[in-house]
Amino acid sequence: MKFENLTIIIADDHPLFRNALRQALGMAFSDTLWFEADSAEALQAVLDQAAACDLILLDLQMPGSHGYSTLIHLRSHYPDLPVVVISAHEDINTISRAIHYGGAAFIPKSASMDTLEAALTAVLSGDIWLPPGTNIIPIEDDAVDQMASKLSDLTPQQYKVLQMFAEGLLNKQIAYDLGVSEATIKAHATAIFRKLGVRNRTQAVIALQQLGMDKRELS
Repeated sequence: MKFENLTIIIADDHPLFRNALRQALGMAFSDTLWFEADSAEALQAVLDQAAACDLILLDLQMPGSHGYSTLIHLRSHYPDLPVVVISAHEDINTISRAIHYGGAAFIPKSASMDTLEAALTAVLSGDIWLPPGTNIIPIEDDAVDQMASKLSDLTPQQYKVLQMFAEGLLNKQIAYDLGVSEATIKAHATAIFRKLGVRNRTQAVIALQQLGMDKRELS
């Protein structure tokens, strides 16, 4: 099946991997406009710039991302945009959570380019793709899942402010970087705390970090 006039974003913090991926896929998907992002912030900037995107290839471990947080954010605010997770962490817990939080496919970074092409073709055709032989395990309604639900309620601007909290930036610095007043950042902070069910920015950052990859998934 041939797809035309596609727009695809490769979101990964390793430039060599992005370049290799783009070159390899460029042969299979020749009529494609490619964008690249090396962080969660850069990905959002590309999404703001690209009028219509057909697919995102997402690494879970980019700067600004806390495990599944960017995936959850994307599925909440861009529900019609398929997100293909590409990760070096190939355990069943990672795969199951990635699909549970809305991933359209999970592709191990060790996969061949033929496999990658087949996976993207399936997703662009509207299917879910998993590595052959994968048996998804159910995700319990645990603290991580509950926090994921709360995170999905944040607006894009609130999510960006929360990410900047996680970087340790002060309200004054965040206001300067975003071109708004400190009062606006305080208002965002109040809304973030309410939606996440926390009392302060320290608790908000801890809540965000719950969505990171656990030790079993990083082994």
